[in-house]
Amino acid sequence: MMQAGTQQVTLPGAGQLYDELLVTMLQAGDRAAAERLARRWQPRLLRTARRLLGEDESAVSAVQDSWLAILRGIGSLRDPARFAPWAFAILRRRCADTIRRAQTRRGTEAPLETEHAALPEPDAAIDLRNAFAALPADQRLAAQLFFVEGLTLAEIAEVQEVPLGTAKTRLFHARRKLKAALKGDE
Repeated sequence: MMQAGTQQVTLPGAGQLYDELLVTMLQAGDRAAAERLARRWQPRLLRTARRLLGEDESAVSAVQDSWLAILRGIGSLRDPARFAPWAFAILRRRCADTIRRAQTRRGTEAPLETEHAALPEPDAAIDLRNAFAALPADQRLAAQLFFVEGLTLAEIAEVQEVPLGTAKTRLFHARRKLKAALKGDE
């Protein structure tokens, strides 16, 4: 951080600058930049989609759909520094579409029961996963973007298309519920 008068200015990190460069190169038509950007962002988008959808196959599909939209719309992104919130907003919309389609199918189809052979997880990881899963969707996304992906409150508000105060409130309630759940108070 630097002081500019009485105002603090946060300088972007090397990773963010590299992402901005890749976005700019991609906008100029560099296909290799698209591949590098996808390699850097695929794990983050997939992690968030898994958290939102709770199911691996749906998460992979939502991320693939998101990449199609990202690559189609990258030319409309005016500020390459805004790539992270822009990409997560696209992912959020694709996940919401997936949830709506699943709810519609659930109303017309009999549920399929599948067993997943999961590897045992440490208790703390299971507790954390369960605590996240218990959060309302809007709070779960805010917590995922803040704690796991490192987005700022302003970026979270942009992703969720809500005022900054609403993003703060969602994160506050998510943090409180996660803390209570992990302490065993809920």
